[in-house]
Amino acid sequence: MAAHTPTHSEEAALSLTMAVVASSPGPLLLLDGDLNIVAASASFSDAFDLDLAEAPGRPLSSLGAGEWNRPQLRALLKATASGAAKIEAFEMDLERPGRDVRRLVVHAQRLVYLDMENLRLLMAVTDLTDTRADERLKDDALRQNLVLLQEVRHRVANSLQIIASVLLQNAKRTRSDETRSHLKDAHHRVMSVAALERQLAETGNGPVQLLTYFTNLCDSIAASMIADPGQLSLSVTGAGGVVDPRTSVSLGLIVTELVINALKHAFPDDRGGKIVVDCEFRGANWTLSVADDGVGMPNNPAHIRMGLGSSIVQALAAQLEATVDVAPARPGTRVSIIHTAIALVADRDDAVGGAAAALGQPAA
Repeated sequence: MAAHTPTHSEEAALSLTMAVVASSPGPLLLLDGDLNIVAASASFSDAFDLDLAEAPGRPLSSLGAGEWNRPQLRALLKATASGAAKIEAFEMDLERPGRDVRRLVVHAQRLVYLDMENLRLLMAVTDLTDTRADERLKDDALRQNLVLLQEVRHRVANSLQIIASVLLQNAKRTRSDETRSHLKDAHHRVMSVAALERQLAETGNGPVQLLTYFTNLCDSIAASMIADPGQLSLSVTGAGGVVDPRTSVSLGLIVTELVINALKHAFPDDRGGKIVVDCEFRGANWTLSVADDGVGMPNNPAHIRMGLGSSIVQALAAQLEATVDVAPARPGTRVSIIHTAIALVADRDDAVGGAAAALGQPAA
């Protein structure tokens, strides 16, 4: 069979391709079917410090000190030339004597010139070394920050425990029952905040599983404030949810205040009973409640006083854009923190109008 003679159109297409490759701002090589270099961009020469003046006609594997002679790269290029594959993003390390290793990404595709028998491959190379180094630096900095944050939280928790010990010692020394009560309240709150910080240090800076978080917190409160677990119990129920650490701190402080308030007021005269913390999260809608089966609220609303704990709960709920609901539990009392996400009327009208338009019907 007679050899194929390139037409003027084929020659023009090849010449244009070679011109585009030579002037490309990115590292490019034009290869033939045997992986010999047809043309190379000046940027390829600059990027890899190669003299490509005599490169045309030479095998790709002969470039430099042989660093491009990679069996896997050659196999992928051969497969691309045959049409059996296409190199989308082949990563390789370019190792050259006396130089730093470069991390490269190679892309190659087969070019077709009309009925031309001599196929061509266009090979583009991207150097990701500096980008990957920046990513590693960011990851290292993030890990260091997380370690530092955990260390700070551990130190804060230890300092709070020291403060709590001092408060407890002062409570034992004082002769005033009222002062002793205030000091013990302060001790319990400081111990609870210390428990929160310690748990956050253990969970790191990622999402917090509330069911586990509240269970551990309530175990800490029960251990320090409930003398007889057989008489008075503290438990956690519900499906829970996942929140960020900052939100978990606010929710943890709310639980702490409500549980301490129930322990102080719901079970006078060594009365037995139970306290249940329940959390149910459904996306942006959630309810956190603390219920007891104690003596309940006074019948006369005038006898209900807003103490420090109640003020703290109200303030924390406001920060979370939630409402506080206090209701009889029959027996006992239930305090619920409720967050409800309601779509605006304007958003609803837009949604209805959009849906009606999609159906070809007038909006209601």
